[in-house]
Amino acid sequence: MVVKVYGPTYASPKRVVVCLIEKEIEFEAVHVDLFKGENKEPEFLKLQPFGSLPVIQDGDYTLYESRAIIRYFAEKYKDQGTDLLGKTIEEKGLVEQWLEVEAHNFHPPLYNLVINVLFAPLMGATSDQKVIEESDKKLEKVLDVYEERLSKSKYLAGDFFSLADLSHLPFGHYLVNQTGRGNLVRERKHVSAWWDDISNRPSWKKVLQLYKYPV
Repeated sequence: MVVKVYGPTYASPKRVVVCLIEKEIEFEAVHVDLFKGENKEPEFLKLQPFGSLPVIQDGDYTLYESRAIIRYFAEKYKDQGTDLLGKTIEEKGLVEQWLEVEAHNFHPPLYNLVINVLFAPLMGATSDQKVIEESDKKLEKVLDVYEERLSKSKYLAGDFFSLADLSHLPFGHYLVNQTGRGNLVRERKHVSAWWDDISNRPSWKKVLQLYKYPV
């Protein structure tokens, strides 16, 4: 059966879609409109009790949380498409390490920026300037760490593209193109080169072509 992916218009589901394309897995998109509250309807809550995106259905198997999903597909289909996990136990360890860094260090401040800079004005809400300032500072420190790392290897986990790099694409796109903070990437030589590399992959270009961002 073809994999179903719920809500690929939005950023986190795009993490799943780009993984599926890299792994050459057929999928079907299921539209969910967050602005209309479709994620809070009873049928959707049966799939994802927290009302969040993405969710996937792989036959009778349902899974949510984007990073869990990409790990699942990268492992299940490890012998087809792009190897996103690494070949040795050491490489796999580094992939996991940088995936965790993305989830706990890179994503939170950037998510706060996206909410306050892009979505709050759209929803008629007031942006929290203190949160914006704090998030900017946190993100700068994180990207300094990335700059150091990427001065020693082409990608985060080594000299191969992996889940760790892929996971940065959906919100990295917001950072570079839509929050007015592309300079945070461009001022860092190695981060800038890394971003150009991963964001120009055919898989990511296809995601952007198929599923426009809502903002």
